[in-house]
Amino acid sequence: MTTNLADYFLLRKGLTFLNHGSFGSCPKPVFQNYQDWQLRLEQQPVAFLDQERDLINNLSKPRNMLAQEFNTSAQNLVRVTNATTGLNAIARSIALTEGDEILTTDHEYAAVENTWEFLVRKVGAKIVRAQVTMPLVSADQFYEDLVSQMNERTKILLLSHITSPTALLFPIKRVIDEARRRGIITVIDGAHAPGLIDLDLDELGADFYVGNCHKWLLAPKGAGFLWARPDWHQKLEPLVISHGWNVKDRKEDRTAFLDGFEIQGTQDPSAWLAVPVALEFRETHHWDDVSAVCNQRAQEFAKRVTEFTQMEPLSSPQFCAPQMVAMPMPKSDPKALKSFLLNEKNIEIPVFDWKGTTIVRVSVAAYNSADDLNNLLEALRDYFK
Repeated sequence: MTTNLADYFLLRKGLTFLNHGSFGSCPKPVFQNYQDWQLRLEQQPVAFLDQERDLINNLSKPRNMLAQEFNTSAQNLVRVTNATTGLNAIARSIALTEGDEILTTDHEYAAVENTWEFLVRKVGAKIVRAQVTMPLVSADQFYEDLVSQMNERTKILLLSHITSPTALLFPIKRVIDEARRRGIITVIDGAHAPGLIDLDLDELGADFYVGNCHKWLLAPKGAGFLWARPDWHQKLEPLVISHGWNVKDRKEDRTAFLDGFEIQGTQDPSAWLAVPVALEFRETHHWDDVSAVCNQRAQEFAKRVTEFTQMEPLSSPQFCAPQMVAMPMPKSDPKALKSFLLNEKNIEIPVFDWKGTTIVRVSVAAYNSADDLNNLLEALRDYFK
């Protein structure tokens, strides 16, 4: 095993790319497989997209492999374009009424917040954002922060497993269990989690879980999944009603849940079909070892930045997402800092305002070297000198 696999990726030479957490680059063999599927689609489009011929068998392999990866039944998991699409399907399938509350945190992804805000405005429901005590250093405190906001009006608990703006790994299991005890529906946004942490969907016990395969699982863009507990399968409504919604002679191993989400007219499923090769690439290169090296680099780099900025970390290492770290910066304009890093230093990295604090979020991927991190640190020194 080599600890740096840059030659396997297609990133532009000379670019310091530290944003795998947003849109990861997939390895060359995975990208080639993705293009091979696209070529097969063009060579015989009708056979490829015909559910009576190639389509069902092709779509099933990634689903079966992901189910095994995440310790669940393949009947509980369906393909979606990305996590946000899955969350939209969930949100549209749960009937909200005036006075209902959706409990979430102050660390959620903006697109997800927009989804639920769009719906609650229609019916007079309400989003309650629990403030997570910062820095995050205690699972018990996190539990209290959430449970203290639950009441008889709380209908949905909406949580990130790994937060986007702050790169925190939330200790969600105990909170999910308490929500279930109270009859609260649990929806988990796991956009960053697949491939980054060990994920046991059945054991986690949520009602719904969505994830992306195009980040840390190394698949092409456009591959995600929606997982649902079996008792929700008949209640979930796909965003697109098409051929799969009303199958007359449904095969024994198929369900309305699978057909409704997988058979939706003319789509290019090539990104999803490349997932098996992505999983095989990770296995070939002993990805647990690769991830451990990357995570160590991320944590060591975070300490160096903290020594420079003298800004308090957002969490203890225990609650920091593997391979990712979000670091507060001295008071500054996030847009100006991002422009400086990208346009003057050729560094691609997310920089944003979070609750009045400028945040720089670093992702350390298999293709990143010590030089990449040194480039960023020197650029930050230049900017804040």
